[in-house]
Amino acid sequence: MSEVARDGTALDVSALPTVVFSHRTMMWWGTLGLMAVEGTVFALAVMTYFYLRSHADNWPLGVKAPDLLWGTVNTVIMLVSLVPNHFTKKAAERYDLAGVRLWLWVSIAVGVAFLGVRVLEFASLNVRWDTNAYGSIVWMLLGLHTTHLVTDVFDSIVLGVLFFTGPLEGKRYTDVSENAFYWYFVVFSWLPIYLVLYWGARAT
Repeated sequence: MSEVARDGTALDVSALPTVVFSHRTMMWWGTLGLMAVEGTVFALAVMTYFYLRSHADNWPLGVKAPDLLWGTVNTVIMLVSLVPNHFTKKAAERYDLAGVRLWLWVSIAVGVAFLGVRVLEFASLNVRWDTNAYGSIVWMLLGLHTTHLVTDVFDSIVLGVLFFTGPLEGKRYTDVSENAFYWYFVVFSWLPIYLVLYWGARAT
């Protein structure tokens, strides 16, 4: 394959890769932009939490602070999920089919476990979403993060199925790598939300 340069000579581009990873692909930049937008949404929700708290004589408003157990368990699960996610990303960038199949489904299993515990988290908030302003912002913060978690687990399942059923093009490995890149955002965005939800309600 060749292309014509400005001076009329032919350039041989046959050696250029057809599949790239990280900042060399537009998908990486798109994922980074998505993280920026969603990170801003999280930041605004956290600011709303503290704005409401600054106008309240007592916080939480007439209810107990969320129970620590399930939120802490989920934080541990999220941190553990970084390990299979890392191996998934590295396997994809090596075009390691067996490695992607293994570690992607391990990552999916951990994500599903997190979702199961998340149901228990909602039940342990000690407030309904419509009880008062505190309840509304707590449910919003947890709901926003849950939405991101559900969408990424769903995307991972789709990719996991494709890697067993095909068709398997090179760009699918890029999809897996960028999906793993986004999972880092899902994990690390949870840490400040955990602190706000579970310890912000206990700080005096």
